[in-house]
Amino acid sequence: MSTPDFKAKLREVPHLPGVYLMKDRLGSIIYVGKALDLKRRVSSYFMASQKMRSNVKTRALIDSIHDFEFHTVRNEEESLLLEGKLIKDYRPRYNVAFRDDKRFFLVKIRLADPWPRFVTTRMKKDDGSRYFGPFPHSSALRNTLEWLNRSFGLRVCRPNIPGEADYKHCNADIIRNCSAPCIARISREAYFERIEEACRVLEGKGKREVFDTLRADMNAAAEALDFEKAATLRDVLQNLEKTLSPTRQFARGRGVQTTVKPTEDLAELGEELHLSGPPRVMECFDISNVSSNHIVASMVRFTDGKPDNQNYRRYRIKTVEGQDDFASMAEVIRRRYSRILMENGAANPDAEFSQENLIDSQRRLAREGKAKIVLPDLVIVDGGKGQLGMAVRELKNLGLHDLPVVGLAKQHEEVFVPGREQSIRIPHDRGALKLLQRIRDEAHRFANGYNALLYRRRMKESLLDDCPGMSANKKKLLLATFGSVARIKKATPDEIAALPGISKKSAETILDFLSRDT
Repeated sequence: MSTPDFKAKLREVPHLPGVYLMKDRLGSIIYVGKALDLKRRVSSYFMASQKMRSNVKTRALIDSIHDFEFHTVRNEEESLLLEGKLIKDYRPRYNVAFRDDKRFFLVKIRLADPWPRFVTTRMKKDDGSRYFGPFPHSSALRNTLEWLNRSFGLRVCRPNIPGEADYKHCNADIIRNCSAPCIARISREAYFERIEEACRVLEGKGKREVFDTLRADMNAAAEALDFEKAATLRDVLQNLEKTLSPTRQFARGRGVQTTVKPTEDLAELGEELHLSGPPRVMECFDISNVSSNHIVASMVRFTDGKPDNQNYRRYRIKTVEGQDDFASMAEVIRRRYSRILMENGAANPDAEFSQENLIDSQRRLAREGKAKIVLPDLVIVDGGKGQLGMAVRELKNLGLHDLPVVGLAKQHEEVFVPGREQSIRIPHDRGALKLLQRIRDEAHRFANGYNALLYRRRMKESLLDDCPGMSANKKKLLLATFGSVARIKKATPDEIAALPGISKKSAETILDFLSRDT
């Protein structure tokens, strides 16, 4: 790639809020940032004084920049949401924030509950609840919810069906923050009317009237020299404005277009690998060996050149002792494609007696809409000849001799193909290689994320070792029954005492010990 004329490019950057993406010589995205004024922020990277003042990491980033692109948005909130989305999509090596799968807060309310309440969450599920957001400003959101609950008299206590016993330990009614539905001080219909009004505010409906009312009350308090009340109303107004600022949602793997061109990259990759056509569906495998205790693998699927997050899969290696990438790759390939053949076999009961090629029959089932899982057009394994050889062996054992499979070795970005001694060296500026790098890097990220999750889970499980009276058998029984420490915490003493060898007193001791861990 030739060095771009930054001066000419900078003239195209507007004085608007947005997100910018810095690229290296290979065209890979190495940093994503946001700005209220794109022109001022991006220009600062190419000033000699900026490099002199910067720390080592920033100087290394500036030295690596070979090109950039930008996207304008409507406001600061949208730039924050888009920045997070792009960092999760591309995993730039110079970004730290958003590198994990942390998401922005949503507000959730389950209207099917007897007395619904607002809660914050980072995951949207198909559970019949009503969701609002995402909201990029977590502090403003918490303060807004606190004001909503107080203004509309909504409950904030945790019990699903609060009653007299819960009311005795609650002060919210005494300080007039709650309408006390638990003791029938308000009817269910009246409570739900308040819920609907609060939901309208979170949706941004009638927010102008809310802002005007708060502003008028603030000015009236200031004129009456009640400056404490005026300051409180000012904070409420600022939090509401931040929370309810209109933002678009930017979904992972979709939405904003960059200079990445999936259609062209797919066509180019098909030509480079001499496939029958562009590999619309690709699956890539990676093994993560952070420790020998838990070897894990990931499988990510790209459809039409973009991440197909719903079809990602992760595996814990079961049959391999120690760190053996070759054997681990063989296991995960065997498990993935034997599962596909088994699930699709129910839709093709006569396959055993058919003369049709196995791959052809799978493709036919996909065309007819009968395949539960569509067989990929290309399988990619992270590694060289060893990993590729294991994948080829397992696919042959399953009868998938002709399924295209390649290995991508990271050291020199070489592509290994079965039956070919020499690797394929795709030029670094070609979209075909960049597409392979994107899916390989995504598989690597997903595998490492799973390993990190298991590590955190093991750390949580180790809490049980310090619990008074805990034995290895009790710990094993508790985890086998409840699945995790988090679920044990949510259990009742009676549920834990129902397990063999655990008394009611012992169950209470366990819950008391776990409740101390925050």
